Amino acid sequence: MSRIVYVNGEFVPEEQGKISIFDRGFLFADGVYEVTAVVNGKLVEYDPHMERLDRSLRELNIAWPCTTDELKAMHLEIVKRNALKEGHIYMQVTRGAADRDFKFPKDVKSTLIAFTQTGSLIDNPNAKTGVKVVTVPDIRWERRDIKSVMLLAPVLAKQAAAEKGASEGWMVEDGKITEGASSNAYIVKDGVVITRPLSHAILPGCTRRALMRLAKEHGVKVEERLFTPDEAYAADEAFLTSATQFVMPIVEIDGKRVGGGQPGPLVRKLREFYLEEVVKG
Repeated sequence: MSRIVYVNGEFVPEEQGKISIFDRGFLFADGVYEVTAVVNGKLVEYDPHMERLDRSLRELNIAWPCTTDELKAMHLEIVKRNALKEGHIYMQVTRGAADRDFKFPKDVKSTLIAFTQTGSLIDNPNAKTGVKVVTVPDIRWERRDIKSVMLLAPVLAKQAAAEKGASEGWMVEDGKITEGASSNAYIVKDGVVITRPLSHAILPGCTRRALMRLAKEHGVKVEERLFTPDEAYAADEAFLTSATQFVMPIVEIDGKRVGGGQPGPLVRKLREFYLEEVVKG
């Protein structure tokens, strides 16, 4: 069966899900997006995602396409219509459709689309083996804290990683790791989790936010500071977080094994803490 998608107020079969060729998301990447995980048919970390959406829209002066209640109802309905048990919902808001002009158009309604994708989040096999990453130059714009649909640089980073047998690219700027192409980056040294502090240089990940809270609750020390690729190579453990991978162990960086080349004990614990919270709902 075809998926049911959402386009500007209507639920339609995916084959009928269409927007204007003049949509500014298509012409200028003038839009933002959010990805919300679904486990046991329930939304995961929904409120933090919508708080970040609101911030992204305000930073770019894009109008909300509907009320917050309507947006929540849409998420719940698209889960129901697709009988989604585990996976995620992708939603995108653009400034809308208008003749091609760099200036903001006037009196144009924002575009809102959403669709679901199934996926194994709880029993992701990669969590048992760990994943490989490679470092790539960070060529993105300076406002990475805005979850923009302008994703060509992450696409190139993911492709570079795939061509080297890795699943993620860790971006490097001024000799320091910023974040992954679609994730936040962490290393562990002497029992301390090290990750870059929030700023315009990285996306404020919702999974990151939850993990920082859980680490504090469970007495895991976290140090927010910049770190280099060499520090990552010499780390005891490494991992990434995202809405689609949750807490994912990293076992190799640039062909160099991290720790013993297998998921480390602290990362496994952090993943367990996060999954326990997710499953409880």
